[in-house]
Amino acid sequence: MHMADALISPAVGGTAWAATAGLIGYSSRKLRDGMDYRRIPLMAVLGAFIFAAQMINFTIPATGSSGHLGGGLILAILLGPYAGFLTLASVLIIQALFFADGGLLALGSNIFNLGFFTCFVVYPILYRKIAGNHHRKWLIVTGAMIGAVAGLQFGSLAVVTQTFLSGISELPFRTFVLVMQPIHLAIGLVEGLATVAVILFVLKARPEILKGPIPVAPRVKPLSLKNLTIGFLFATLVIATGLSWFSSKHPDGLEWSVLRVIGTGEILESQGKIHRSLADLQEKTAILPGYRLDRETKLDETDISGESTAGPSADMGTSLPGLVGGVLTLLLAGVAWLFLKQHHSRTLTKDKIHTASVGSDRR
Repeated sequence: MHMADALISPAVGGTAWAATAGLIGYSSRKLRDGMDYRRIPLMAVLGAFIFAAQMINFTIPATGSSGHLGGGLILAILLGPYAGFLTLASVLIIQALFFADGGLLALGSNIFNLGFFTCFVVYPILYRKIAGNHHRKWLIVTGAMIGAVAGLQFGSLAVVTQTFLSGISELPFRTFVLVMQPIHLAIGLVEGLATVAVILFVLKARPEILKGPIPVAPRVKPLSLKNLTIGFLFATLVIATGLSWFSSKHPDGLEWSVLRVIGTGEILESQGKIHRSLADLQEKTAILPGYRLDRETKLDETDISGESTAGPSADMGTSLPGLVGGVLTLLLAGVAWLFLKQHHSRTLTKDKIHTASVGSDRR
C-alpha cells in the first residue's frame, strides 16, 4: 500500500507531511519521559524485522493480486503506540530513500496511512479494548484479527481519499474505493494471522511485554529482553536471506486496484517541478531500487506503487538488499532511540540541578 508520487498532488502530499511530522514530534515528546530504555535493542530489531517482513508479498488466491505485512499493529502492541509509530516511520523512510519503495512526496502519506490508524486509532480503541490486560489467548487473537483488518481498511480508504483530493480524475472515488476495500480486506485477514502468530510468540516468551512499559524499581531484577531480541533478529535474517526469494510477483493491492479501475498501471504522469525534483533526488538516493542488485531495475521502470515491476524472485538477488535494508533500519531506529535517551538524561540532569539550586536558595 505504498503510494507513488504520481498519485499525490503537492498540496495533499505537503499536508500529509505536516501531519506526519507533527505525529513524529508528538510521539518523541511522549517517549522522552515515559520510555523504558531497556527496550531500545528490541525496538531496533523489530524495525529490521518489519522491514524484512514487508519484502514478502503473498498472493491473494483467485485475484491475481498480492499483499504484504504492514506491521503497524504489531509494533504498537509490543512497543506502545508512540515507539511503534516512530519505528514504522523509520522503516518507511529507509524504504523510500534507499529502495524507491513509495515516493518521497508520498512518504508523509505512507507513514500516516500505515502508522497513524494502527498505532493511534486501532490499537487503543479496538485492540486494547478487546484484548484487555488478562492475556487470554482468544481475546488477543480476536483483537489482533479485528485490529489488523480495521487498520488496512482505514489505510486503504485514506489512500483513496488522498488520491481523490489530489485530483486524479482517472481514479473516481466511488469506483476506486469499491475496488480497494475488498482486496485490502483479504490482505488484512492475512496480516491478522501474522500478527496473531507474533503476539502469541511474545506472550509465551515474555508476557510482561504486553502489559505496557516495564516498571523500573529498585531491588527488582531487571527484565531481560535479550533472548526475545535475539529471536526476532534470527527471524529477520531468515526472512531477509531466504523467504524473501519467494515473494509473489503479482501486483500489490494498490496497483491491482488501479489496474482494475483504469485498465492499466500507467496513470497520467505528473510533470510538476516538485514531482520532478523529488524523483531526481530519489534516483540518487536509491542504491537498490526495487530491492534488486542489478541497476537495470531503474526508477522509471517502477509501477505506480513505487515497487519494481520485475518483482523479487527466488535468487540471491534479494538476500543482500534484505540484509542491507534490515541493517539500515536497525541503525536508524537505534540512533533515534539513543537520541531520545540522551535527551532524557540531559533533562533529568537539568531537573536535578534546578532542584538542588532551589533547595540551596531556600536554606
